[in-house]
Amino acid sequence: MKIHSSHQLPSLRLALVLLGCAILLTSVPVPSPAAVDPESPAAREARLAWFKEAKFGLFIHWGLYAIPAGYWKGERSPGIGEWVMHRMKIPVKEYERLAGGFNPVRFDADAWAQLAADAGMKYVVITSKHHDGFAMYGSKVSPYNIVDATPFNRDPLKELADACARRGLRFGFYYSQAQDWHEPGGIGNEWDFGPDAAKDKNGAYDKYLREKAEPQVRELLGNYGPVCLIWFDTPRLMTGERAQRFVDIVRTMQPACLIDGRLGTAGDYVSTGDNAIPDVHLEGAWEVPATINRTWGYRIDDHDWKSPGDLVFKLVDIVSKGGNYLLNVGPTAEGVIPQPSQDNLRAVGSWLRLNGEAIYGAGRSPFGEEFGDYAASVKGIDGKPIFLARTAWRCTTKPGKLYFTVFRLERGGFALPSFKNSIKSASYIDEMGRRQPLEVKSNKDGVRTIIVPRMTVHDTLGAVVIVEIDGGSVQR
Repeated sequence: MKIHSSHQLPSLRLALVLLGCAILLTSVPVPSPAAVDPESPAAREARLAWFKEAKFGLFIHWGLYAIPAGYWKGERSPGIGEWVMHRMKIPVKEYERLAGGFNPVRFDADAWAQLAADAGMKYVVITSKHHDGFAMYGSKVSPYNIVDATPFNRDPLKELADACARRGLRFGFYYSQAQDWHEPGGIGNEWDFGPDAAKDKNGAYDKYLREKAEPQVRELLGNYGPVCLIWFDTPRLMTGERAQRFVDIVRTMQPACLIDGRLGTAGDYVSTGDNAIPDVHLEGAWEVPATINRTWGYRIDDHDWKSPGDLVFKLVDIVSKGGNYLLNVGPTAEGVIPQPSQDNLRAVGSWLRLNGEAIYGAGRSPFGEEFGDYAASVKGIDGKPIFLARTAWRCTTKPGKLYFTVFRLERGGFALPSFKNSIKSASYIDEMGRRQPLEVKSNKDGVRTIIVPRMTVHDTLGAVVIVEIDGGSVQR
């Protein structure tokens, strides 16, 4: 080792300081897009990009409630299937026994994921824990879960997440954060655990949130790969910092994961009421959660299936108003999605295979008169004028293109709404997937009509007329 003389030490120290500064400067991380405020408009738009492209998703409500299927001890439970515990005021210890008989041996994750793909859906959201408090995955937080408490002893959500990934479907979870009828501190069970207000005041509710709900959300975000969204629900007593704690968990663990509109604080998009399609277009990102019959969880006596034509109309209607359609199925206790649900969804998928260009990534209508109007004198029970909906056609858009989905074709063709842009071409896609030209006529009043051939079997659900215009958007 060489010994430096005392007069060399200052210069050596200076060199070491400069070297340290250089190392420090080169090691300072450069801000990246991920470092952007996650609640900024730019970050939210980046998260929403896939959602605005997808438009159509599969909701799945599945749990212990599929065993009673709307009945308890021979008595019919009113309302939706997954609320049987609440509606019939079933004691926790009694409801828990359902787990011992829950063995969905016919569950097939690949079949479920394939159904979503066949239906033209782009994302799947499944109940990980509904209000009854039972986890449909292998939770380490609570033994009240499908792996530890049932003879099935498998994690169906892990299997479904993998099956969706194999098909390029995005995967998300429903999680009931506030209501948990199994826990003394959870909201909703007042027949076993007393008033919810008392749970709020005595700290039982926060204990439940911190010891069960928040840790389970961490499990879902940490153990199942990329999660496209978490669908929270019924934000009862989610006051103060409670909702923000969930936001922080999601933003920290999976920054790209969307939060729906029912957490208790503003999410990335708005969730409308159940089956509540708005009368007119809405601003921003939003989604309609909807049932394919009348219930969410399986009911043995609910056969009121929406027809393929009704489902297609609702899908186009929602997209034309700027939203997404999250359509639910309720599998049986054996793990089977009811056949009418499968048949009707696949019929929608067949239509989408020909006409998906009018749906995926499409923007809302530039018109509005096609939706209907408010009655001049007739009012509802709320005292407000009722909305008189029209259903003849809907319009979705892409730059330079208008997609008119016609549900009722008048004699003489389809009369276009008024707009100033000149028309470059009009066409439709035939049953072989080929683009066929259509004639456009104008009358003396300037009304332009597209001559559409008689609807064939493939487009009785809705015939899509594609109109290319000069300019990127409609001028009225």
